[in-house]
Amino acid sequence: MGEFDAAGEIVTGGLIARAIEPGTDAGGAHGDVCLNCGTALIGPHCHRCGQEAHVHRTIGEIWHEILHGVVHFDGKLWRTLPLLAFRPGELTRRYIAGERKRFVSPMALFLFSLFTMFAVFQVAGLSPPADFGAAQAEFRQGFEEGFSKESAELLRQRTELEADRDALSEGDPQRAALSREITALETRLAERRTHLSGELAQEEVHTGWSRLDKGIKKAVKNPSLALYKLQSNSYKFSWLLIPLSLPFVWLMFAWKRGYGGYDHSVFITYSIAFMSLLFIAVTVLASLGVPNAVTALIATLVPPVHLYKHLKGAYQLRRLTAVPRALLLMVFVFIVLSLFLVILLLLGLLG
Repeated sequence: MGEFDAAGEIVTGGLIARAIEPGTDAGGAHGDVCLNCGTALIGPHCHRCGQEAHVHRTIGEIWHEILHGVVHFDGKLWRTLPLLAFRPGELTRRYIAGERKRFVSPMALFLFSLFTMFAVFQVAGLSPPADFGAAQAEFRQGFEEGFSKESAELLRQRTELEADRDALSEGDPQRAALSREITALETRLAERRTHLSGELAQEEVHTGWSRLDKGIKKAVKNPSLALYKLQSNSYKFSWLLIPLSLPFVWLMFAWKRGYGGYDHSVFITYSIAFMSLLFIAVTVLASLGVPNAVTALIATLVPPVHLYKHLKGAYQLRRLTAVPRALLLMVFVFIVLSLFLVILLLLGLLG
């Protein structure tokens, strides 16, 4: 079922991206009037609303639209991906400068790559374990058994000490020493009981926000559901990465004229799309049996190198100024990801 769900995710992502990335291919013969807005036609497309003159009403056309939306993007995808991978700065500059029809828009590519990435993760089995709660219960059972054995041993030692103490007279100094050892054993037993009891730990959660406290208790009782919510929210709210990143990128170029919020947004969105595609590639390579050392090296080295090239090309920086900005951007990336994770945790606990 995971493979079917993943295929559905890819198709969904492609169709959503297709919806915001309309095509420009000719649709065949055209009539006299646009069937959408009624404007007189002068070509294969309406010059007012953009609809094709010749519309299809066949089952085959539905499948064509699905495949076209997922893998084609009117040929733009195959022009966009090489630039995104090897000359990202040029792609960003050309798109901002007005070459919009030649390339997939940042948001369309972002949506397609995000949906595809989570679909590939699902096929590869990178999902929260459904039996996490059972594993936790098994661990707790083993812990309780270990505690019972340790408690029995401590009780046996205490019984022996009490017998030795009672055999001594009241004035014997060794009696007081044995009493102190007995007290120490009782303290250890009490500490172990407190540590064992998960219910005590849950009752101590008091953040001052009752809804959050309730969410934390639910997450502790059902960690599998909590992990599932975290994964589900991570792609439902992945668009938050763009507004979260925008202030940090703006901060690096606040004094540099010629670059506004739109420029930064295009840079950020293309960067996130590339990282998603990179994770897809690494996951596929790992599934094909490529050694973990190789995939780890790719996942470690490619992101900072790509960020450097993207930053240098998009903002037309010299190497001496691009390197420190790229290092600073890496720090900002960790900050943004941390903020994003906190938001996801809150959404999962409060939802």
